[in-house]
Amino acid sequence: MQILRGHVRPGIGDYGQWVTKHQAVYQRYTGMVLYPGSLNVELDAPWSLPSDRIHVSAAEVGRGVNLVPCHVFDRPAFIMRTDANEAGTGAHPRTIVEIVADIRLRDAFHLADGDPVRLTV
Repeated sequence: MQILRGHVRPGIGDYGQWVTKHQAVYQRYTGMVLYPGSLNVELDAPWSLPSDRIHVSAAEVGRGVNLVPCHVFDRPAFIMRTDANEAGTGAHPRTIVEIVADIRLRDAFHLADGDPVRLTV
């Protein structure tokens, strides 16, 4: 088990369109109907994906995506990171993780930008 700590940050705002478009694919991999939005967390230190992860190919969802099961506030969720972000060529550095779940995490836990977040991986 690994504990990641960070703070809520604003995101780009384009994840919702992709999860809606590819909802069946993400449900097959996660077992969840994902909420069309993610919670961006800026970690205290850079983090690289573990070797034990779920990979969704670009052929399935338009770009390679990695999913790592985690818990946020004891709620099951997934860390989502594109292949490009993991390689350091995407929009986010390795200090940023996107958390996806079956609910809107900001509402469920009354989160605002800057709030602390603890993830269990």
